[in-house]
This record gives sequence, C-alpha cells and structure tokens, in this order.
Amino acid sequence: MSGARLILTCGLPGAGKTALAMQLAADRSAVRLTKDEWLWALGSTPWDEPTREKVEHELWRLAQEVLRLGLSVVLDFGLWARIERDGMRCVARGLGVGVELHYLDTPTDELWRRIEARNSEPPWDRYPIRRADFDGWLRVFQAPDGAELAFRLAARFNLSHYPRSSTADRASNAQSRGLRARM
Repeated sequence: MSGARLILTCGLPGAGKTALAMQLAADRSAVRLTKDEWLWALGSTPWDEPTREKVEHELWRLAQEVLRLGLSVVLDFGLWARIERDGMRCVARGLGVGVELHYLDTPTDELWRRIEARNSEPPWDRYPIRRADFDGWLRVFQAPDGAELAFRLAARFNLSHYPRSSTADRASNAQSRGLRARM
C-alpha cells in the first residue's frame, strides 16, 4: 500500500468540513478538493444540480489521478450517503491507498447558527440556504454508524484546533477524540 491517503470529510453544511479539510491538507501536504469552492469559481452555485454533478464527477476523477501519483487527497464533498463513502473507499483500496473518514457530528442548532452566519456573507448571501432545505437534508443524511467508523488505534493526532466534533471516534470511545477513523 502506498503512503498516499484518501481523506474524506463527512457532514452537513455548517459542520466545519472545509475548515477541517484545509487543516488536514496543510498537515498532510495533501491536495484539497472542495466542491463548493469549485462551483463558485466556475460561476455556478451549489444549487445548480447538473453542474454540481459534473464538478463532483471531475473532482473525483482528478482525486484518483492524484492518488495514482502517490499524493494524498482531502475530498471535501459532504458525503451524505453511505453508498458514496463505500464506493470511494473501494476505489481507493483498488488504487492501493488507505482511506480516512472524518465525520463531523455537529448539533443541529449549531449547524443552523453557522448556516445563518454564512448566509449573511458573499457568495452565500445571493443564494442562501433556507431552513426548509436544511430540515430536508437532516432527514436524508446518513451519518456513519459504528461499523463504518471502526478503526485501529494506529496514530494519535492532535485535533484540538479543529471544530469540536471533528471526528465521530467518541462514538467508539469517549477518550478517543482526536483520532482518525481508518478504513
């Protein structure tokens, strides 16, 4: 297995995925691919479904190329469905790279508070997230369960400067906050 890793962030809007992805990319000298940033840069929005699907497809293709070159990638997509996460793990393993899943389990009221703050700043102020959309997303989001987050205790990792809920490791062990899920 190569030293390259596919590092996935998982969580709802406002969870702190992009902040975590930035820090992980800096800490690991990894390439960070954040879908929303690419959409905005292309003059689109996260609400543009056809463009969003194309961007996701191309970023995933690019991530695989980068992994084949032996470099790590932080993929900041949200990954709301287990099937998405499983598919990416399978492809990464086929490429001979390890996978980490960083699930941000942020309380709903805190998510909405952060979304409201984000909605007041560009570019989100032009295309804000509405409460009805957020409530719908809460119903469809598939949080990783204990089996998906099972990991071997391999390396301690200081996440004290990341968002409070930077991993779901505490679901397995309340003292394990700051560890990464290895898959």
